[in-house]
Amino acid sequence: MKSKGFSNLILNLIFILLSAFCIFPLLLTVSISLSSESSILENGYTLIPKQFTLEAYKYIVQSKGTIINAYVVTIFTTVVGMLVSTLIIALYAYPLSRPDFKWRNVFTFYVFFTMLFSGGTVAWYMVCTNVLHLSNTIWSMIVPYLMNAWYVIIMRTFFATSVPSSIIESAKLDGAGEYRILFTLVLPISIPGIATIALFQTLHYWNDWWLPLMFVTEPKLFNLQFLLKNMMSNIQALFENQEYISNSAEQLMNMPREGTRMALCIVVMGPILIVYPFFQKYFIQGLTVGALKG
Repeated sequence: MKSKGFSNLILNLIFILLSAFCIFPLLLTVSISLSSESSILENGYTLIPKQFTLEAYKYIVQSKGTIINAYVVTIFTTVVGMLVSTLIIALYAYPLSRPDFKWRNVFTFYVFFTMLFSGGTVAWYMVCTNVLHLSNTIWSMIVPYLMNAWYVIIMRTFFATSVPSSIIESAKLDGAGEYRILFTLVLPISIPGIATIALFQTLHYWNDWWLPLMFVTEPKLFNLQFLLKNMMSNIQALFENQEYISNSAEQLMNMPREGTRMALCIVVMGPILIVYPFFQKYFIQGLTVGALKG
């Protein structure tokens, strides 16, 4: 008993340390976003702001139209992309989990092959722009991520280990078709696995800046991550322009460069921090159910 209690104590201490390592960067980011630029230059990064200020957030609010538009674009691409991609992945993975599907080895190999080899960035870009005509459209930030081979394999394994074959056979005897079996029996049982893939895709779409960089030139289609990148590049360009600095040194000195960077990070990560607890229960089940049954 003493040995077990000591082991639990060690594990608890380890998890407390890991939690602290995860929380510390977030607290530091919040502190920097509330610190003046002069105090950051003088004292460096501190957990408690030396000179409290909201200048970084005021700087962001001044361009509120751009921020709100970027939020709308990001929310739309994240919600639509997550729903459609999760549905496509589930529709592809379910037949692969059925032992009575004649071509499942062929389609499984096809998915696995795309994980090892790809057509390259140039071919991918040409297909998206010249064939699908996705340039400067909202769909350019949705369509390229709709299918993910690794998530298909995860869902196939989840369906195979979590959905009893007897339920499917019973439904067939009652006259249910394949789509009815999938949507009324299989998917409700597979909510943990579906939620896991949905969370992965939500994070993928929300944090993406690569697709806007490749396909978008119109500011009205910029998402949050790409807007963050552009704002940081613009601020950096001001500091690197020696002529501008000589004429407006005091103005640049008071510009909250580091604070704005951290404030934008808080603005971008806020919704994800709010949404994640609702997925956490199913996320843990989706990652552990296969191991428990194995």
